Amino acid sequence: MSHRTSRREFLSRTTVAGAVVGLGVWSSRSLAESKSPNEKLNIGMIGTAHQARFSIDNIKQENIVAVCDIDDNYLGKAKQDFPRAKAYNDFRKLLEQNDIEAVAIAVPDHIHAFATAAALHLGKHVYCEKPLTHSVAEARTIAELAAKSKLATQMGTQIHADENYRRVVEIIQSGAIGTVNEVHTWAGRSWGGGDRPKATPPVPPYLHWDLWLGPAPERPYHPTYLPETWRKWWDFGGGNIADMACHHVDLPFWALGIRHPASIESKGPPVHPETCPLGQKVRYEYKTANVHPGDGLIDGGGSRPANITLTWYDGTYIPPKIKGHATGGGGNLFVGDKGMLWADYVQYHLFPEDKFKDYQPPAPSIARSIGHHKEWILACKTGSPTTCNFSYAGPLTEAVLLGNVSFRTGQRIEWDHEKMQATNCPEAERFLKTEPRKGWTL
Repeated sequence: MSHRTSRREFLSRTTVAGAVVGLGVWSSRSLAESKSPNEKLNIGMIGTAHQARFSIDNIKQENIVAVCDIDDNYLGKAKQDFPRAKAYNDFRKLLEQNDIEAVAIAVPDHIHAFATAAALHLGKHVYCEKPLTHSVAEARTIAELAAKSKLATQMGTQIHADENYRRVVEIIQSGAIGTVNEVHTWAGRSWGGGDRPKATPPVPPYLHWDLWLGPAPERPYHPTYLPETWRKWWDFGGGNIADMACHHVDLPFWALGIRHPASIESKGPPVHPETCPLGQKVRYEYKTANVHPGDGLIDGGGSRPANITLTWYDGTYIPPKIKGHATGGGGNLFVGDKGMLWADYVQYHLFPEDKFKDYQPPAPSIARSIGHHKEWILACKTGSPTTCNFSYAGPLTEAVLLGNVSFRTGQRIEWDHEKMQATNCPEAERFLKTEPRKGWTL
C-alpha cells in the first residue's frame, strides 16, 4: 500500500489549484498496483438526493467518506445515512479531502464539467451523470482531460448496462436488417416553456443559492428552478434533448459506430432566450468518414452506407407513428435495406413480422454487465475498461447538445468536429460554450 500512501501524502501538501501539476500521475492503472478488487474504494458523493440517491444506492457497498449538497436538508439525511462521512456544501472543499479516491457526480448539468474537471485534475476517478456537460465545448474539454489522466470514468447512461441494448447491438451488427442508413429516436418528456419569474422571494435558510448557481450567471432565487425544473432553463440545462437523448441515442451510437455528425438541423417553436422548447425535431447527418472504425455497421457483406441520418423527436414533435410503427414513450427505429428494428429500454421487435417470425438472433457476443456503477468501481480498483468512459461519452454528449445549438441559431449547421466549428454559421459560436461566472474556471 506504499504507493497509495504516497499519493495521499502528496495531496495533503497540495491545494486544488496546485494539484493540477499531478494530472495523470495517479491513473487507474497505477492505483491497481496497490488496490485489490475486494478492498473498498473511498468515494465522495457530489449531490445526495433525487438521481444522486440512485447512485448512492449503487455505490454504498464501498466507503462513502464524503457527501456534498447545497441543500442542508438533503445533506443532513445523507449524513444520517453515512455518519462517518464528512459533509460539505461546496464540492471544491470536498475535493480537497485527501482520502477520496473517486467521486460520483449527480447535480444539475451546469455544474457537471466544473466538478468533473476539478476531480480529474486532482487524480480522482469520476462517475458523472448524463449529459456529461452543459455545453459542447465543455464535453470536448472533459473528454480530452480524461484521456490524458488515464483515470476510470463513466457517464451515467445506466441502460447501457442492460441486456436489451446488448442484444440489439448484436442484431444490428450481424446484418439482420441489412445496411442501416436511417434511425429515428424519440423521448416523450418535455422540459421547456415559461418566462423568468418576476418575484424575488427570500432564499430558504437551508439552501446555499450562490453555490447552486456556481458558474451560471447570477440571478435571484425562485422556487421555480428547484428541485428539477432547472432542466428547462438554458442557463442550467438543455431541455428534453439534454435530459434524455444520451440514454436513447446511446443505442445507435453504439450499434452503428456513429460519432461526429457532419450536419445538424433542428425544427421547433420560436426560440425563447431563457427557456428550452417544449418539443423539437433534430436531423443529424453522419458521413461514413465520421463513423468510428472500431464499431458497428456490419451487414453480412461488409458494406457501409454513404450517409446515416438520425432524427431525434421529443415532446410536442413526436409523431404518433414512424414508418407505420407506434412511437410510445421513447425508443429507436432502425431502418435497414432488409428490414427494420424497433427497440426501447427493455424490448425489441423486428419488421416486417412475417419475414422475421422464425428469426433466431445471433449467439450473445457482448458480455453481460456486472452493473453500470460496479463496472466503474472495478475500473477504479483494477484499471479495467468501462463501456461509457468519457472518450465515448464526450462525443455522444457533443452530438446531443449540437441539436440545441442548431435550434438556437435557427439554422442548419455544417459541423467540422476537428476544429469544433460550425463552418457555415458563425452565430453558433456563442452557443457552443458558456462564459462562466467570475471565479469559476475549468
